[in-house]
Amino acid sequence: MLRSLCAVVLIALTQAAQASCRQALALGLDVSGSVNETEYHMQLNGLASALENPRVVNALLQPGAAPVYVSVYEWSGPDHQNMIAPWMPITSQAALSDVTTTLRGHSRPKMDVSTGLGPAMLFGAELLHTQPDCWRWTLDISGDGIANTGRLPRDILLSAKITVNALVIGAGTSRPSGESREETANLIAYFNARVIRGPDAFVEVAHGFADYEAAMTRKLLRELEGLSLVHAQ
Repeated sequence: MLRSLCAVVLIALTQAAQASCRQALALGLDVSGSVNETEYHMQLNGLASALENPRVVNALLQPGAAPVYVSVYEWSGPDHQNMIAPWMPITSQAALSDVTTTLRGHSRPKMDVSTGLGPAMLFGAELLHTQPDCWRWTLDISGDGIANTGRLPRDILLSAKITVNALVIGAGTSRPSGESREETANLIAYFNARVIRGPDAFVEVAHGFADYEAAMTRKLLRELEGLSLVHAQ
């Protein structure tokens, strides 16, 4: 059993080294009507700070490894997806800084207020398909509510190569504690049942937008540190 596992790991490491792109990571941010202006910037700044976390930087810039490609988009209604940061190979600290500077300097565009989660997943999948040389395709969807317009997530068919992970943004301290816990639990159950899919897919939880940076850091580390088959639970 141990010998078999070692062989699998060796093959996976060889594939990663030979690939011109170790991983394509597309991050979709929820900017629907439930996200106010303050929360909008907490989300952008939280993602930027998570990408600058020393452990995340080390995982992105592994010596001798093929680069990770990162792109960021925002989504709301079925026809409202907007690129924030196009694909960038993270080959250096300078390349990473280009992405984080773009995030912090971005202004909110006028977009639909509804929550088109299914179309947002399709948009992210189309982005990933533009990176055929990447060994792994990962789509990250952040959201604070369920789909209420457009095609539903359960009706979306994606390539088996794509892993969809989610960052659920719970109610935090904006609701009484009991109501907040119930609302967050329902949202986690929805994303587990309807949204995530693919190898080692998981849901990370932010307890309000103030917790977004910490939750995003945990999620990025889980996705980037080591091979998917040995992710910590």
